[in-house]
Amino acid sequence: MSSTSAVEPGTRLAERFRLEDRVSESDGATLWKAIDEILARPVTVHTFSPDFPRVHEVVTAARAASRLTDPRLTQVFDAAEDDNHAYVVSEWVNGESLTDLLAAGPLEPERAAGLVAEAAEALAHAHAAQLYHLCLRPSHLVWTTGNTVKVLGVAVDAAMYGLTTDQPALDDAEGLGRLLYAGLTGHWPGDEEEGGLPAAPMNDGHFCTPRQVTAGVPGYLDAVTVRACLPESRRGQSMLTSPSEVAESLADVARPMPIPISYPSTPAVASASQTEGLDIAHRQAAAIPTLPPLPPRRVSGNGGGGTVNRVLVTLLVLLVIAAVGVGAWTIGRSLGSPTASQTASARPSDPAAASAEAKVVKPDKAQGFDPLGDNEEKSEMAKLAIDGKPDTLWKTETYSSAELGRLKDGVGLLLDMGESMQISDVVATLSQAQGATVELKVGDSPELGALKTVATAKNAAGKTTLTPEQATSGQYVLIWFTRVPMDAGTFHGTIYEVVVHSPGSA
Repeated sequence: MSSTSAVEPGTRLAERFRLEDRVSESDGATLWKAIDEILARPVTVHTFSPDFPRVHEVVTAARAASRLTDPRLTQVFDAAEDDNHAYVVSEWVNGESLTDLLAAGPLEPERAAGLVAEAAEALAHAHAAQLYHLCLRPSHLVWTTGNTVKVLGVAVDAAMYGLTTDQPALDDAEGLGRLLYAGLTGHWPGDEEEGGLPAAPMNDGHFCTPRQVTAGVPGYLDAVTVRACLPESRRGQSMLTSPSEVAESLADVARPMPIPISYPSTPAVASASQTEGLDIAHRQAAAIPTLPPLPPRRVSGNGGGGTVNRVLVTLLVLLVIAAVGVGAWTIGRSLGSPTASQTASARPSDPAAASAEAKVVKPDKAQGFDPLGDNEEKSEMAKLAIDGKPDTLWKTETYSSAELGRLKDGVGLLLDMGESMQISDVVATLSQAQGATVELKVGDSPELGALKTVATAKNAAGKTTLTPEQATSGQYVLIWFTRVPMDAGTFHGTIYEVVVHSPGSA
């Protein structure tokens, strides 16, 4: 086996992996960015010095990890232990680690929980194959440029560092709890700093719970964290003893979405007026280049035939220009009209409402609405649907079927506008999962019987515009799910953001 110093940039392993950049080196193990010359893609390569004591254990762990199929776990491509080089080749992961994501402070609680929920499910898959992590750190959890979660180093890192335990399931459950703690607070619940994160604050010799560190952490996420990694604060709560238990405790958390959510760039918004549409048409028509004059052409025969041809060509050019202008005007009209991915009703019947320029009105408050049940429906998350941030969300409880388990007629999100006002339309950004049926209900009392259904959208998904068919006013606006889609394996409704429009003269 050659020495580490003999392994330099440009070295080719297995006649296909060309070492490019030395990323780090520690205790005889060197991490490289390399190129798979056959598939023309970057890969990660670990090489080892001759005196590295655990080469056999690392290679054995890597070969076992290569059989894992969960796409959220780093894929191992090759591992070898021979007289020339010992190495492990795995996928190169582009993205931001949890350490990077926390550089600006704690994450939104639901986002932190969604990332850890994905990691917990992936580790549960690894544990089913008797493969463990044992050294989970923020650098091991990555949000990739492809908008997926990756857990780095399962089995391989533990072998590399010589870590063993008699309770691997419990250790990895605690590691997931620490990652959740870090995501919720921006601190690390350990004896010292980790990856640039400050140590968690202490209270009476024990780590503070997430809610004691960061305002706004929901109680159920605080409880999950305590059960996973803060034994001193459990106070009778059962501990989470495996990644599968952590995954189960976070099963209802919405999964992370891209940051930010990208929407179509077309100006198809309900508040666009007809004037704006015509202005677009005028600008487009003005931008159409003038056709160049036709070059002179020699025509056989008498001059009269040439004159007729020139007249016909001129008329043809004028007709083409006119057609292009009409087309641009039509496009402008369509861009200016109130369209969206889902529109419950095309236009209000009240001419005054149609002519008034709509404005955005922010609700005073929001709450989960379930008058046929416990009237909770995750009310602590309701404010996330009106915070102006497209990567936060409110969602319903989880049900056993699209029909809400046949337990009730509907559940929803209730907005209090602060005072009675006219409602032009409501734009709700739902999940991309197909199959939701949503109604828009408006009234001056928060009682279900006092709220009138003014618009309905079936098979709704994504940005959904609910427009009343007639002039509608009220203090309370309800987005009411009568059917919820299957989303991330469970039946629930999701709203990322709600925007309420009211006529300027309301």
